[in-house]
Amino acid sequence: MCVGVPMQIIEINYPLGVAEAKGVKRDIGLQLLPEGDIQLGDHVVVHVGFAIEKIDKERSDEIWQGLNELLELMDQEDDSA
Repeated sequence: MCVGVPMQIIEINYPLGVAEAKGVKRDIGLQLLPEGDIQLGDHVVVHVGFAIEKIDKERSDEIWQGLNELLELMDQEDDSA
């Protein structure tokens, strides 16, 4: 399964950057998005170390809600095994 994770850009040194989600910071590649489209504070979907799509904060929150629900279900399955 492939999962893209929403993260917020906290540092830009195009074509590289640093993004953060849930207190975790990661170096990411920004070269798949146009340089002029990326600003500090933007939310992006990160997949295998690259920002692949710019999204708004509301969409980021929706995705995290779904991911959190999925993780909770997985934890419940582990507890019942």
